[in-house]
Amino acid sequence: MNRPTFPSDVTREQFDSVREMLEAARRKTRPRKHDLYDVFCAVLYFLHSGSAWRSMPPEFPPWRTVHEYFTQWTMLRDGDRTLLESALDRLGRSAEIARLRQLTGQR
Repeated sequence: MNRPTFPSDVTREQFDSVREMLEAARRKTRPRKHDLYDVFCAVLYFLHSGSAWRSMPPEFPPWRTVHEYFTQWTMLRDGDRTLLESALDRLGRSAEIARLRQLTGQR
């Protein structure tokens, strides 16, 4: 999908450093309809903007799809860190980590 760039986006090169980690969380059922990069950038947009899921710009995948990935990525894994938090940490996105913790009630 060719979409405009948002201030919250990461580059594809940055995303490639966390792609494998994020892909591992998905149940293997059918081929993806949406580029995982766009889904991840939509999650970043949600965390960065603080907007409601239904207010997601139409250039991103459908909000329900993004929300489902967000749910999978924020389930607690080993210890007390989520997959999304680990990915954000690897990318150096501390503001988004703080917002994520605020939303999920983590410390």
